[in-house]
Amino acid sequence: MPTGIEHLTVEPIARLIEEFNKLPGIGPKTASRLTFYLLRANPEQAAALAQAIVEVKEKTLYCSRCFNIAMTDPCAVCSSTNREQSVICVVEEPLDVLALERTGEFNGLYHVLHGAISPVEGINPDDLKIRELIARTRVEPIEEVIIATNPTTEGRATQHYIARELVPSGVKVTALAQGLPVGGDLEYADEITLGRALENRREV
Repeated sequence: MPTGIEHLTVEPIARLIEEFNKLPGIGPKTASRLTFYLLRANPEQAAALAQAIVEVKEKTLYCSRCFNIAMTDPCAVCSSTNREQSVICVVEEPLDVLALERTGEFNGLYHVLHGAISPVEGINPDDLKIRELIARTRVEPIEEVIIATNPTTEGRATQHYIARELVPSGVKVTALAQGLPVGGDLEYADEITLGRALENRREV
């Protein structure tokens, strides 16, 4: 078994360790610790975790407008009459939406790409929600698109590609200001740094 737990003869334990080990950022040791923590936990706690996992798959969906994770379609942001309808902030992942919302600096709409362009990993523009973004700018009263991809090589490549695609539309295209650490992810940036990067965004 790839987790190095061949010595375990209790199949449910070995299986749970293996499943934890498949999660991003979880190695064999952490997978084992999580498994044995749950083994010692009371039945109610273990059942609550299992139910939460089931519900996150059964009760969530992707908004057909912005492609963020939601419980309704359209999502709460897209259906809100209090949000600025002329500005879209483009991010790579749903976690980036949460990071930007924590800043309290943005009150527009979002568009989640679900990744970034990366030829090395075989991720091309057609694999992302870029065409859907372009379509939104054609049918919605969008005046500005803020490209808030991560300050990585892939994020920059995605930013430049989207900006080039939006040129014919005449929509103003901006990007987050410098100040975010190069190679980092938006979800890990503190609210002040991210808020200032959003407030001082520059035109692409």
